[in-house]
Amino acid sequence: MSQSIEQSTSLAADPDRLLPADPGMRSIARSLLSEVEALPIISPHGHVDAAMLELDTPFPDPATLLVSPDHYVTRLIHASGVPLEKLRMGGTTAVEPRETWREFAKAWPLFDGTASGYWMRDSFEHVFGLSREVSAENADVLFDELDAKLKSPAFRPRQLFKDFNIEVLATTDDPLDDLAPHAAIAKDPTFTGRVLPTFRPDAYIKFAAAGWAERVQKLIDAAGDGVGGYAGYIRALENRRQYFVEHGAVSADHGARTAQTLRLGQAEAQALFEKALRGEATAVDADVFEAHMMYQMARMSVSDGLVMTIHPGVFRNHHTASFKGFGADTGHDIPFAVSYTEALRPMLEDFGTAPGFHFIPFTIDETVFSREIAPLAGFYPSVFIGAPWWFLDAPDAMLRFRSAVTETAGFSRSSGFIDDTRAFCSIPARHNTSRRIEASFLSRLAAERRISEARAHEIIVDIVDAAPRRAFKL
Repeated sequence: MSQSIEQSTSLAADPDRLLPADPGMRSIARSLLSEVEALPIISPHGHVDAAMLELDTPFPDPATLLVSPDHYVTRLIHASGVPLEKLRMGGTTAVEPRETWREFAKAWPLFDGTASGYWMRDSFEHVFGLSREVSAENADVLFDELDAKLKSPAFRPRQLFKDFNIEVLATTDDPLDDLAPHAAIAKDPTFTGRVLPTFRPDAYIKFAAAGWAERVQKLIDAAGDGVGGYAGYIRALENRRQYFVEHGAVSADHGARTAQTLRLGQAEAQALFEKALRGEATAVDADVFEAHMMYQMARMSVSDGLVMTIHPGVFRNHHTASFKGFGADTGHDIPFAVSYTEALRPMLEDFGTAPGFHFIPFTIDETVFSREIAPLAGFYPSVFIGAPWWFLDAPDAMLRFRSAVTETAGFSRSSGFIDDTRAFCSIPARHNTSRRIEASFLSRLAAERRISEARAHEIIVDIVDAAPRRAFKL
């Protein structure tokens, strides 16, 4: 009896986790996984702070590291009735980290069956060496155990970066960032791997972004070469993109509201820009201008070589009170349906076959993988299929993704896995999850004699290692 209880509370991960239950397929999947499990991590899109790695800043405590910044985690706890104030998400009420951790531990059963629960179990065992499940009863003991580890040199960011076997880690950065941390890391001979900036101009493109007019004027003053107005705005964006290229950037990322692209005339674009500066732009104006700027971003990518990625289809900050109290990225961004085929046509008409242009559309709408995105990638040499993102970077959804896109576009047209995370310690778990799912999918194709096992071994290496290098020009 005691043995069964101990087994039920152990974090020991089965080496066959996420592999097929069928014995024949599982054997093939094990062999495929062995090809890639130890390959370095290529993370071309994420939200880790470069300054943390530059300064090797110690992590403050378990709650601040593992709970508060991870909206995958906080949103589900909040849905169970726990106020965001108790999850140390900001606001006016200060909460002790231990109290936040206790709320997380009490809510731990809520994560059964979720991707977050899987990643965190993996991290607890393989990163932190915990041997027990989290529970309300052992919350304080585990907090103290984790806190002690975080204070040790073995758990400093640079050591973990090395232990995680990360080769490339891309951050997400404001166009006016000086990128000093990236420059310092690049010059540091003791640092292994590459930390690359990513150009993210959303706050300078979306009229509704708080402080848009002031931010745009600052951009023009800093990088417009003395040119004012809309022409100076375009010039400044071009110049800052070049600055990012000079500091190692390989991509520009865009959290557009929709996938719409439009080519406006100079006069029409300038009129919308000036209308927004006067504070008179409507929501329709904002959508039209953003669509025009997505076209302009593609034009610039053709010129400067930055890979263009878009992440549309998310209603940002769905709950106004939570946004006002705790800010963005606090768990209340909700997906909505997006069309790609017609929306992207103006851009792809002009740039879809341009030499060297790489464009990666992501989606949270599974229905468009097979209907729109895979067919686009199956024709346009510029289009690569964005990996399952956000709510879809979960085991079953990743399997559905492979089934949806492979018969149309094969394996060579995908972006490689994207962890898209602020939770630094979950990076190895997320990439390992993806590798196991790819092994599982390929094992079925090999078992059904749709591809040979030898070819499956070649494909999984390509998916894990070559695909992100190819799509992101690494």
